Amino acid sequence: MKTIINQALFSLLMLAGLTLFGQNRNLDNFRSPDKNGINVFETTKDSVSTFNGVKVRIGGSSTLQLQALDHENSGAVELKEIGTNFNLATANLDLDVPLYDGVRMHLRTYLSSRHHPEPYVKGGYLQIDKLNFISEGFLEEFMNYATLKIGHMENNYGDGHFRRSDNSHTIYNPFVGNLIMDAFTTEVGAELYYQRNGFLGMIGFTNGKLNQAVDNPDTGGASFIAKLGYDSQIDEDLRLRLTGSIYNTGAVRRSYLYSADRAGARYYLVLEDSDASAIGNFRSGRYNPSLNNEITAVMLNPFVKYKGLEFFGTVEVAKGKANSETDERTAKQFAGEVIYRFGKNEKFYLGGRYNKVDSEDISGDDIEISRVQLAAGWFMTDNILAKFEYVSQKHDGYDTGSIFHDGKFDGFMIETVISF
Repeated sequence: MKTIINQALFSLLMLAGLTLFGQNRNLDNFRSPDKNGINVFETTKDSVSTFNGVKVRIGGSSTLQLQALDHENSGAVELKEIGTNFNLATANLDLDVPLYDGVRMHLRTYLSSRHHPEPYVKGGYLQIDKLNFISEGFLEEFMNYATLKIGHMENNYGDGHFRRSDNSHTIYNPFVGNLIMDAFTTEVGAELYYQRNGFLGMIGFTNGKLNQAVDNPDTGGASFIAKLGYDSQIDEDLRLRLTGSIYNTGAVRRSYLYSADRAGARYYLVLEDSDASAIGNFRSGRYNPSLNNEITAVMLNPFVKYKGLEFFGTVEVAKGKANSETDERTAKQFAGEVIYRFGKNEKFYLGGRYNKVDSEDISGDDIEISRVQLAAGWFMTDNILAKFEYVSQKHDGYDTGSIFHDGKFDGFMIETVISF
């Protein structure tokens, strides 16, 4: 383990040196992985091209947390004893390659993650902003506003995934943890975007599978994803954005919409039993409603930024059932976060988030999970961020024999981020 971490960090340092001294870092229609990418959602659409041949942009990130959390429950199930210490250092490697005028490849590899200490590919895609590779000027008027993404990739359901931590790439997230019901999945498919005069439309289809395989052919059901929204810089001080998204999948062997993050959650071993391990129990602190089949999920996301003050909200309703069930269940999630950014170039911020989940659990209980997060951050440079967070989470409605009966955890997290 120690050897793997050392190799990953050494590789990132070497790549960072090559990156800083040997590359033009700017790419067309590209979200910057540093501070400049914050509050960017879908990549901007610009028809002006800077393509001058194939080149490789090497990027990456590294994140480390100091965790000081306590947890407790009613005592029906013994909890794992945890204390204050550092978590596993996580690292990503990103390759972005312009292949042709208006055509770019993205590939992300997790070099080290909580669930997999060994490197493995998260996913990748081809982004097409022009069709000149077919013929010069082909559908040019349409492609001035359209983008096509194809691959085994992070699918664009909701806006929350643009602000979440993706393994070590945590610089976009003002907090340490993601939402309790973490909507995130990587499936093989295609998404078509159209952006014009502030309006955004997206439609996509995937094969509905996280783990790709040709067996069990009768359990494949395509997933449909769509988004509609408006995003406008009203004036110099005010920006407004509102989007609505839907994710729908048919009968599949298993849907992973709320359990696809193989990298792992940020709060290690909270409310886990005495036999738990950080790798095996890698979703600590999250909630998966186990809607494994025939899911329909809808998410609304308002975003308002006035000068240094911003608000981001989530209203989500998901319906579906486990494979063994005949009746649908419903899970609802609400979240609101307020961030105040200040100082020169907004290098500091303070923030708070309230997150609540109400769900008809697979156990038959009507459960409620609530979380409060208070955060502060300092961008030492555009590529280096230090965060401090206080978190408190409570579980209600669980049966007396459940490990979550009267379960709660709270305490402090410190996270440092390097992203380039």
